[in-house]
Amino acid sequence: MGKTEDTRDIVEKEFVSYPDITADIINVLLYRGKKVTKAQKLLSGPTESFYQGGARLRNQYEDLCKYEMTEGKIKVAYLIANQSRTDRKMLLRKAGYTGGMYREQYEKKAPNIFPVIEFILYWGRARWRRGLNCHKLFREQKLSGEMREYIDEMELHVFEMRYLPEKTRELFQSDMRIVADYLAEGNSYRSNRKIVHKAALIRMIRVLSGDLDIEDVEKWMKEQKIREEDEITVCELFDQYVRQGEKRGMQEGIEKGENRLAKLIQMAVAFSFAFLWFYLF
Repeated sequence: MGKTEDTRDIVEKEFVSYPDITADIINVLLYRGKKVTKAQKLLSGPTESFYQGGARLRNQYEDLCKYEMTEGKIKVAYLIANQSRTDRKMLLRKAGYTGGMYREQYEKKAPNIFPVIEFILYWGRARWRRGLNCHKLFREQKLSGEMREYIDEMELHVFEMRYLPEKTRELFQSDMRIVADYLAEGNSYRSNRKIVHKAALIRMIRVLSGDLDIEDVEKWMKEQKIREEDEITVCELFDQYVRQGEKRGMQEGIEKGENRLAKLIQMAVAFSFAFLWFYLF
């Protein structure tokens, strides 16, 4: 994974991992807005699993694993993967993730038996069309009807976050609503919604807009005297960003103008010197 993808992956993982956002995503995307899952019932689970690769054991990582707990037992495990690009073989990776978790249950390494639900949060622009189930994945291969009948079906649940319907976006109660609306409406998006996770939201918006320079977020918040516990709306935050951007742009414009003027003076002096040298000698 390159530096660009690594930065994007870390920011997306951080944002989605907040319990209130995780629960909101699960309730809206999986249960159509019904409050089936509560943040306080979600417990972080291991994101690493192992498989035999060639001559040695290899590991693989899921972005997020959350156990929903009931009376001290695991009721269901949610595996959430963030994707910025389409991957027609993603279904095979899912088989490894979910299969590894079921294998642990079979080998009694888990406290009890529970279902595993894995789904994809896809943040890219190109539409995800391929490899959504086993029959489609193997469609190009020449298999008999009888053979296809015995291929176990498995579905890849992909949610294209840039193309969520407005009715779906309106169901979000957390900062996820801000991100979903921003993806749909772009830079024209304005809202009076209050922001809960300010630094994480700023980083998420930056990354999704293509700006991977996220190192100065806390510094900028400190300069603007914005604390995580303060109440601030989307409009207030965006306006401060715009003003800061305009101020920075003006300063850069002045610096560029000064540099251009200095170069012009240097060129004029050099030309005059060359002309004088030619005239005298």
